[in-house]
Amino acid sequence: MATAPARVPDLTALALLRDIACTGSMSAAAEGLGLTVQAASARIRAAEQQVGGPVLERARRGRRSSRLTTRGVLLVEWAGPLLAAASDLDVAVAALRDEPAGEDTVVLAANPVVAECLLQAWLVELRDGPGGRVVLRDSPDPAAAVRSGDAAVGVVSAPGPLEDLHAATVGSDPLVLVVAPGHPWAGSDGVDAAQLAGTPLLTRPPGAGARPALEAVLDAAGAGEPVPPRREYAADAALRAAVRAGEGPAVLGRAVVGADVAAGSLVVVDVRGLDLTREFRAVWREGTSPRGTARDLLRIATGGRIR
Repeated sequence: MATAPARVPDLTALALLRDIACTGSMSAAAEGLGLTVQAASARIRAAEQQVGGPVLERARRGRRSSRLTTRGVLLVEWAGPLLAAASDLDVAVAALRDEPAGEDTVVLAANPVVAECLLQAWLVELRDGPGGRVVLRDSPDPAAAVRSGDAAVGVVSAPGPLEDLHAATVGSDPLVLVVAPGHPWAGSDGVDAAQLAGTPLLTRPPGAGARPALEAVLDAAGAGEPVPPRREYAADAALRAAVRAGEGPAVLGRAVVGADVAAGSLVVVDVRGLDLTREFRAVWREGTSPRGTARDLLRIATGGRIR
């Protein structure tokens, strides 16, 4: 199991160093992050200990200036993607906070599958565009939550009609069967639905990840109920690692395994006669017209098709 990185400064220290590079001032950077100069200096000292040398040049009497050393410049450049990702994650995490809703807040009902696949990108675009806040309601039946008024907008991944609701497709996710390069299926011409249903797979828990879509597709194909999984994993990252380690096959979103497939650490196996694409639809109550943040969110989710 991987250990926590030992030489990576904390995010506040990295953000502080980035802002010093932008403003040319330790005090301005500290103020912007809500720190005292003393606290900011402590963060810088800790960062220097972790990276093994000074990140700010020394002025007279050994005091730190606001000029970055070469080491500091490189650290800021390399930390850029990490800070951007942390900023995007901050927006997504805010949607998990169960706080009172204001006028610019919309309650979105979705299951974990939808949240994993789509939600973060929408929230980042909302933040960078019109603004507003989304509160996520984890619901096994987002359509019911919208019908009852518990949520203004829902996103469903189950096929079929949706009574009393408007619906708009907001995305699709092709699923793929993947194995480690040494697995017998890696060199085969593929498997059929019966083979897939009869093989203990590595999966997410019931109702999570690609599992509901796979079960629905197998049922529609008449392959019967899948045999119990070999093992369940709480997150796709852990599931991918297990497949790479040769513990068994799994069905995952193509986007999730794209880097592994490109690197050759996972192999896609053809599943004959099955369409493993799952479709996501946004829903809202029939006879209503979304306003404010709800409208902005739907416009982002549908690529501008909702006006």
